[in-house]
Amino acid sequence: MAGTDSSKRAAGGTPGAPVVVLVDPQLGENIGMVARAMLNCGLADLRLVRPRDGWPNEKATAAASGAVAVIDGATLFETTEEAIADLHRVYATTARSRDMTKAVATPRGAAAEMRALAAAGVRVGVLFGRESKGLTNDDVALADTILQVPLNPAFSSLNLAQAVFCMGYEWFQAGDGTEAETVTLPKETRPATRDELLGFFEHLEQELDACGFLHVVEKRPAMVRNLRNLFHRAALTEQEVRTLRGVVSGLTRHRSGGEGEI
Repeated sequence: MAGTDSSKRAAGGTPGAPVVVLVDPQLGENIGMVARAMLNCGLADLRLVRPRDGWPNEKATAAASGAVAVIDGATLFETTEEAIADLHRVYATTARSRDMTKAVATPRGAAAEMRALAAAGVRVGVLFGRESKGLTNDDVALADTILQVPLNPAFSSLNLAQAVFCMGYEWFQAGDGTEAETVTLPKETRPATRDELLGFFEHLEQELDACGFLHVVEKRPAMVRNLRNLFHRAALTEQEVRTLRGVVSGLTRHRSGGEGEI
């Protein structure tokens, strides 16, 4: 539908708006349509992980239909971990059961939560997978919450731009002036970023490898995902991550005969 009013200022870059992360997007045209959907909903931070056809992409610019600011501001990353490193809360979109114990939310429920988190200074992002297969299990394991759109169970497939628009629309509508639930964070700390959590995970997994806990090669990926999901559900603060890393260091020093404070 046509409906752009050039006399009105675009609502892109809304403070606290969720970051959109496209993992392994395949077609430039789809990225462009995502940018258009984002700007429709006041979203501006687009991050791309390994776009198949390279970046920048002329087809993406053409398909954006005027959402050039989103395209020009898009940032490129080699890994999903790098793309979400500065975020405190991450949602992963998937229509399939992943056999993971994670909170599941609809876009409407998640949008209200995102608004409350943004008001508390928490940075959030949403992961979207490639057009053909969606997110990998390892990508989903990086998120706190799974996003699922309640649609016809016999045909619930959405294209990439539709999925982004669905989330963006609910985010935009959640800011219509209605009072959102407040989130109170401890004054002496803040939510851990993905980078801090991943540092802890790698530290823990390195020591579990060293002691032989993860020695069964075929079971290791699922065990690692289960451990990460456990800590994601705890919604750890930066202080708690530092404490846990101290615990791991303390235990390994004790095992090797060393001493030190946690």
